[in-house]
Amino acid sequence: MDYFVGLDVSLRSVAVCVIDADGKHVFERSVDCEIEDIAACLRDVPQGRYRIGFESVAMSQHLYFGLQCAGFDVVCMEARQVNAALSAMRNKTDKTDARGIAQVLRSGWFSKVFIKSREAHAYRALLSSRKAVQKKCIDLANEVRGLFRIFDLRLPSRVDQGSFDERVRPVIEADPDLSRALLPLLDARAMLYKTYRELDRRVKQAASHDAICLRFMTIPGMGADRGLHLSRHRR
Repeated sequence: MDYFVGLDVSLRSVAVCVIDADGKHVFERSVDCEIEDIAACLRDVPQGRYRIGFESVAMSQHLYFGLQCAGFDVVCMEARQVNAALSAMRNKTDKTDARGIAQVLRSGWFSKVFIKSREAHAYRALLSSRKAVQKKCIDLANEVRGLFRIFDLRLPSRVDQGSFDERVRPVIEADPDLSRALLPLLDARAMLYKTYRELDRRVKQAASHDAICLRFMTIPGMGADRGLHLSRHRR
């Protein structure tokens, strides 16, 4: 017999609801958000074919590939469609949401979400880390510029991020009051910029080994970071 399993996923727990092909309730339970616990929970369900469904969340990649490896037929559903279906329910709890997800899965009225590979997510994390550190470097440089104005010090409108430290540090060190306030800020930016350079090197190294990325980079103005993002977005 066919069974449909709805999972309402949170960070630490999962509400599990199992219904049969007629929509009748068979089984429900709340377990830890671990592949082994979900698989063990489903062993208490009568023998049959299972189809497991859940809406796209931050844990989707982990659950999708983990449950697939455990031998289950898994579907990740588009979150907006599932939320629209669940919004009609009178009582909103993890248990009732799991029931609703199971019914949506049984009906087939949903769109599947493509789950990217673990490798693609790893490259996305690399690009996000690089972008975050780069933004902090720019923020600290702008903070130094703003504090300079108080003391009637002006930097050129365009100073390359790589040469910012060597342009600014002599000015700060020449004034004891500025040194006390701004040297720690400048040291923090210098360390962040060093980290950014290392992350940028890793992005370029990854791009140089990706044929699709190299093809994207033949487009004028397309850098390694954007090319790697687009190439991994397709996988």
